[in-house]
Amino acid sequence: MRSPTFDQQASQPAGRSPAMPSTIHLHRVFRAPPERVYRAFLEPEAMTKWLPPYGFTDHVEHADVRVGGTYRMAFTNFGTGTRHAFGGEYLELVPNARIRYADRFDDAGLPGTMQVTVLLKAVAVGTDMALVQEGVPDAIPAEACHLGWQESLAQLARLVEPEIPDA
Repeated sequence: MRSPTFDQQASQPAGRSPAMPSTIHLHRVFRAPPERVYRAFLEPEAMTKWLPPYGFTDHVEHADVRVGGTYRMAFTNFGTGTRHAFGGEYLELVPNARIRYADRFDDAGLPGTMQVTVLLKAVAVGTDMALVQEGVPDAIPAEACHLGWQESLAQLARLVEPEIPDA
């Protein structure tokens, strides 16, 4: 007798795992202090600059940045105009070290609550960042989510790494 896991995997097309919420793990080192990276995750003006993946714009409707505070925003596909709204709650904020928040999409086809944890640590060259996104809805391929985050983090680097003196 085969295990249920094997049966589920055997019924999937080659190369695909059974549908279940995904967990995304990312790691990046930024040439910027933890304070700057932390601020970029929480300040609405910064978030609109780096958070949407390539080809999307972002509108932050509100952000009450405190434990228990909520936020709401939407990514818009620049090419098609399709809007993807979501919001959530800040669960943990440790200045310059840890951010944990929950995300929920408005779209009923993307059910459930995702939880994102961001860990920041000062290192010799700047900030070591580890990010985990848990509970990504089944309808979003983990590979697509991973690529989207990679694009966003590239844009985050362009925001936080430059040292531009005030004139």
